[in-house]
Amino acid sequence: MRIALAVTHSCFSSGVAALLDILRTAEARRATVDGSIPALEVRVLGPGPRVTTTSGMDLPVDGPLSDLGGHDVAIAPAMGTMTGDDTLTALGREDTRALVAAIGGLDPAAHTVAAACTGVFPVAEAGWLAQRRATTSWWLWPAFRQRYPTVTLDVDAMVVADDHVVTAGAAFAHIDLALALVRRHSPALADDVAQLLVIDQRPSQSAYVAIDHLAHNDPLVLAFEHHARAHLDAPLDVGDIAAAIGTSRRTLERRTGAALGMSPLSVIQRLRVERADHLVRTTGRSLERIASEVGYANASTLRALMRRMR
Repeated sequence: MRIALAVTHSCFSSGVAALLDILRTAEARRATVDGSIPALEVRVLGPGPRVTTTSGMDLPVDGPLSDLGGHDVAIAPAMGTMTGDDTLTALGREDTRALVAAIGGLDPAAHTVAAACTGVFPVAEAGWLAQRRATTSWWLWPAFRQRYPTVTLDVDAMVVADDHVVTAGAAFAHIDLALALVRRHSPALADDVAQLLVIDQRPSQSAYVAIDHLAHNDPLVLAFEHHARAHLDAPLDVGDIAAAIGTSRRTLERRTGAALGMSPLSVIQRLRVERADHLVRTTGRSLERIASEVGYANASTLRALMRRMR
């Protein structure tokens, strides 16, 4: 399998390093696991003979982005931007436009395209994600959803595979992405690499999502969040909250879906788990007591919800 890391200037250092280390470790272990597994050939393609990563590392490039079509898998690592607005601006850079053009020229019947974090944006820009499921880093969801409304964004998954496109969440989800690609090649090899490098499974981003940091400016959703936070220790009915902030349940559901990609109930559950996690870390209270402080009659319900969001 021929794999190309399609990098741009100021790409995210740890993301590129994780991909290279895991893929090259897989190739080093391949013959030991099973000599019949086809080789993994990894090259770095970019806009020039070398690029400088976000940490200042000088990364040699093996070939131009125009060589992408000669590989079975094209991977777009994170671009190194730290906000949704900066990521959208980066799409206009010359090197990013070259990456988008190279990905857009690939044949979906012959190639697999993969990306993590901000690297999912060039893949979407190239048209590979239209009418498909995908994920990206949780704090990029609002900007991504606004620019690419035809993409079904999975707000929980760490890795989403939809036919010949594989996407992953935030920066260290490059690890999950690399293992997912190795697993598509050989499950036994992926298991061996995960064990060798002591990589734990992280199937969901849910535990990392902080509602406060999902940037949006919808005053109705902000009023909903404020009301819910102020009453987390009490039973919360979505219809009652809607009436309390002067809107209808249907309007509230539509607006939270547009702003956050979640239902009002999901937002309430996340807020409750967020507060429960904080109380577990900062107090000596039992989970039974904490459950009553975040609106649950018993700890088992809270425990199940916390487990589901991890």
